[in-house]
Amino acid sequence: MSKKILIFGANGYFGHSFTKLFKNKGWEVIANDVEQTDIRDSSQVQKALDNLKPDVVLNAAGITGRPNVDWCEDPKNKFETFEVNVLGAVNIAKACDQFGIYLAHIGSGCIYQGNNDGQGFTEDDPQNFFGSFYSRTKGLSEDLLKPFNPLQLRVRIPIESAPSPKNVIDKLLKYEKIISVENSFTVVPDFLKASYALIDRKEKGIFNMTNAGSTDHQYIMDKYKEIVDPDYNYALMSLDELKQSTVAERSNCVLNTDKRENLGIKMPPIKERIIEVLREYKK
Repeated sequence: MSKKILIFGANGYFGHSFTKLFKNKGWEVIANDVEQTDIRDSSQVQKALDNLKPDVVLNAAGITGRPNVDWCEDPKNKFETFEVNVLGAVNIAKACDQFGIYLAHIGSGCIYQGNNDGQGFTEDDPQNFFGSFYSRTKGLSEDLLKPFNPLQLRVRIPIESAPSPKNVIDKLLKYEKIISVENSFTVVPDFLKASYALIDRKEKGIFNMTNAGSTDHQYIMDKYKEIVDPDYNYALMSLDELKQSTVAERSNCVLNTDKRENLGIKMPPIKERIIEVLREYKK
């Protein structure tokens, strides 16, 4: 008998990929039936779980802003961002707790700034970045979910070989000038594989879901020029220049991945994977 997973946000960037992954693993995936469920309404969430009785719930619903987090800074959009990222997440966690259903939640590592004196931020470090409304909602939702003890999967700067508005390669290609700051990155196929391993084992708590090591935007785009398009050119700009062209500050941080790797669930070194990703991207 196959396991049943209910995915909120199945039509989104990560939700779509997780839907395919779980189907390929032989799971019964409930996705379309819950797309009409307003997660901001706790009664609708409870009804969906009670009727569908999944073994696992994955919350891949969230607002990151269109086309970027500056969207969330607009007073007209702040309430929607808060309702989905915070209230919706708590509604799902409460309902899963009520029915005794295992929950996995996609969170964000965009709650930090810096590299924590070269150690990277662990899952236990308190939030130190509050420069965007989006990041504040992700930090708040993470704290509010802790009493329910779901699996929380922290993602940072997705990168993959398939073109997408969410793919950092495609984002950087839109700009003539880019910043270059040390960051952790999440290679999407590696994230999916590692997340599946954690979910299948029903691990709980917060996990940093980034590839081992760190790199910067300059390394990525230099490799892009070398591997994909030798005619591509760009210029660098400072963080101060960036602040003048954005509404919200941007999180730039390095996460520590020891907790996950100590369980034997690894995501390969980021610099090596970027080269492999770009070779696939070229195709």
